[in-house]
Amino acid sequence: MKNKALKIGNVELENNIILGPMAGLTDRAFRIVCEKYNPGLVVTEMVSSKALFYGDNKTKKLLNVVGEKRPIAVQIFGSDTESMAYSARYISENYDVDIIDINMGCPAPKVVKNGDGSKLLLDINKVYDVTKAVVDNSSLPVTVKIRKGWDSEHITAIEASKAIEKAGAKGITVHGRTRAEFYSGTADWDIIKKVKENVSIPVIGNGDIKTVYDAERILKQTNCDGIMISRASLGNPWIFEQVRNYLAGNPIREIKSKEILDTIIEHINLEVEEKGENVGVKEMRKHICYYLKNMPNASQIRDLINHLDTKKEVEETLKSYFLNTAI
Repeated sequence: MKNKALKIGNVELENNIILGPMAGLTDRAFRIVCEKYNPGLVVTEMVSSKALFYGDNKTKKLLNVVGEKRPIAVQIFGSDTESMAYSARYISENYDVDIIDINMGCPAPKVVKNGDGSKLLLDINKVYDVTKAVVDNSSLPVTVKIRKGWDSEHITAIEASKAIEKAGAKGITVHGRTRAEFYSGTADWDIIKKVKENVSIPVIGNGDIKTVYDAERILKQTNCDGIMISRASLGNPWIFEQVRNYLAGNPIREIKSKEILDTIIEHINLEVEEKGENVGVKEMRKHICYYLKNMPNASQIRDLINHLDTKKEVEETLKSYFLNTAI
């Protein structure tokens, strides 16, 4: 199976393997690390349209894409058409990005209690209105990320996708779980296939793509135009290179321990550069957990790192661990 180029509106992606948005994880530092392994597109953490509307500076920092490879999509969330329209204008006029993505899939209680994220899937008229507001106020192509539905009684992905296409969006990502499932159970890829059969814009499949074999299987099973990898990239940014090579029939390069260590060190430096040493080191703790997963004595080294406060201490601890551990 060949890697496919993918076109979203007027934006051409070199390949159809996309880094998905994850709140608190896909920040600029992690995106830069992943970009070395050439995903076709990266998506930012979700950005609150209300916070942008009210000029929140902390939120604006999430939009920093300086020094990143293109193309990049910014993901916004909200259910209020006024703030969503404002955010679309503000981002397309002020930031050097390529696509605006609307989050209609987030299952987090603090998001859905305000009617945002996956809660929108209960109101197809609102799905249309919010999408249309963003499309009408953006000079960039607009995409939307949805789930299968709200729960087993409300499977609305097909209806929502038709409304999204009608409103002028240029692509849809479908996560094959309902909001009620959060991230449990198995993603339903058949719903992705059904959405693909019901719209003419590109459909991106998402959910349970953990290996190169999953990537091949979802593309064949659903006929989707591309895939979005999220949680499987944590501690594993080389998955994008591996999937591309596997789909192209090329050998999958073994990732040696030196590359893992170098990647973690680079990631730490980027986090500290972006957020300062205190916050950057703390932010890296969760990422280091992912990088060291399934390695010898990983839990002990993680516990040790979780009590360190400086970049130098963390780097020295990691270098000693990799030097003295057979990986």
